[in-house]
Amino acid sequence: MMTIDWRLYEFRELRTDMLYQIMAARQEVFVVEQNCPYQDADGYDAQALHLCGFWQGNLVAYARLFAPGRKYPEASIGRVLTLKSIRRQGAGKQLMTEAFAYCRQLFPGASIRISAQSYLETFYSELGFKTVSEQYLEDGIPHQEMLRYE
Repeated sequence: MMTIDWRLYEFRELRTDMLYQIMAARQEVFVVEQNCPYQDADGYDAQALHLCGFWQGNLVAYARLFAPGRKYPEASIGRVLTLKSIRRQGAGKQLMTEAFAYCRQLFPGASIRISAQSYLETFYSELGFKTVSEQYLEDGIPHQEMLRYE
């Protein structure tokens, strides 16, 4: 298993080069790989905590964390990604495990809601999430809301 260095940042703590790496990774995965043109800069980044995973000095995994009441009544995790170069090595589970640990520490007792791409439903179910909505389209990709009770 890879040893990933995890760091959590508030938006105001992100240096320009770090923000560039984050935006480039999000575009690589969500726009280019998934062939989904959409407005990634959605106005929520300044309200989020940014969980970044580094391997050999490079950003390879990322997620945004939100306090309860920011996007949903519950805490939430979004923009979850691992770069293609490290997939199938357990990095996605490591990322979510780190995200859960930070949510427990920062938002004790809060459940976590996500808007999950439907093809990842099994992955998130194995991490303790339950599907709580019908499938819907978000930016042309099937999603459903999922909830993890703490």
